[in-house]
Amino acid sequence: MLQRACFFDTFTFHFSMTLSDPAGMCRKDSKLSSTGGNVGTLQDFEETNLYKGVYAYVEDYMSRYDMSHDFNHILRVLSFAKRILESESEDGSKKFDEQAIVLAALLHDVGDKKYLQPGEVAETMITGVLQKNGCPTRLMSKVALIVEHVSFSSEIKRPQLVKAMVTAHPELGIVQDADRLDAIGAVGIARCFAFGGAKASGRGLHGCIEHFVEKLENLQGMMKTETGKRLAEERTRRLQEFRGWWDEENAGLS
Repeated sequence: MLQRACFFDTFTFHFSMTLSDPAGMCRKDSKLSSTGGNVGTLQDFEETNLYKGVYAYVEDYMSRYDMSHDFNHILRVLSFAKRILESESEDGSKKFDEQAIVLAALLHDVGDKKYLQPGEVAETMITGVLQKNGCPTRLMSKVALIVEHVSFSSEIKRPQLVKAMVTAHPELGIVQDADRLDAIGAVGIARCFAFGGAKASGRGLHGCIEHFVEKLENLQGMMKTETGKRLAEERTRRLQEFRGWWDEENAGLS
């Protein structure tokens, strides 16, 4: 077992690297592939009114969520999505709609049912902000499809449908993996307790630990990309190690 000091020293390093530029990690300079047209590189796309408009909307929208699903979560998912995209595209054998991945990563928690307010319709919110910012119809449809099927609960309820969607639209697998990677590891532990305090206080601290076993430790087996599977392995180990410490320190409770 790792020493606890080493555990948290390692996490502190990764946190500082991620939080210093969470959306800018692994920027890609290759030509952009998209149903929305070729605008150059990902960096070029991030200078478009479409990207800037969606980014600003999501930053404002997520401000009403608690810290487990705040805008920093969005930025980490966006960073993971770019990292997975870059890795999965390295050998040139796979082609992805990069604009769809970026926009879906930004929008994936807009209209989340855990936070949806009366009168709000997630699909309308997604298409509305994309239309407002001049998103081409084909790209808008693809982004909306990814966002609709990205969640864990969606896959649990309709696994065969989601499997078929990932086969037809591999961009969905990338955004799924990116979102799920942020649910595990050190950040995932913090987010689990933050969500418990904000939205599920009845389950208590032990209930949060039970959530590790019920859901979080199973996410590794649901990863779609080879990159996601590789990254999830270490983060899952961190969950399990933390749970071991928790059990050890609570062993005297009856």
